[in-house]
Amino acid sequence: MKKPALFFLQFFILLFGFVILTALIRLPLTEGRAVNLDLVQIYTDPFILYVYTASIPFFVALFLAFHLLGYSRKSSLFSLAAVEAIKRIRYCIIVFSLFTFLAGIFILVFHDKEDDPAGFISLCIFTILLSTLVAITASVFEKKVKKGIDLKSKTT
Repeated sequence: MKKPALFFLQFFILLFGFVILTALIRLPLTEGRAVNLDLVQIYTDPFILYVYTASIPFFVALFLAFHLLGYSRKSSLFSLAAVEAIKRIRYCIIVFSLFTFLAGIFILVFHDKEDDPAGFISLCIFTILLSTLVAITASVFEKKVKKGIDLKSKTT
């Protein structure tokens, strides 16, 4: 892949991470029940803290994807470090999916009877399906990179 395209992808990863981080910081302030709360009460809400904890594997996966593109830029994509990064990305995605599933179950069980959790549950399902697709893609990519390493070691 050409270096400008790799720089663009790395920039996109940084931009995506910044947008998600901004949303994680800003959205709790605009939530309906946050109207009469101060900042400490808003950001120490157990569900908000859970969302922040669940976002850690997401940001770790973004960080690893950024470094994976760096390996590709340095022409060392077919290395054991790249395979390890892909494997860690896959694990982070699986952990993020589990956190999302547990959040959906929590909201389904403990939601206020006047609220309809259908929107949140549908977002959880969409996120889990998208994360599963990314994890499967990472698994296939990991196998391709391992095959490339094997071919590279046989030719040298």
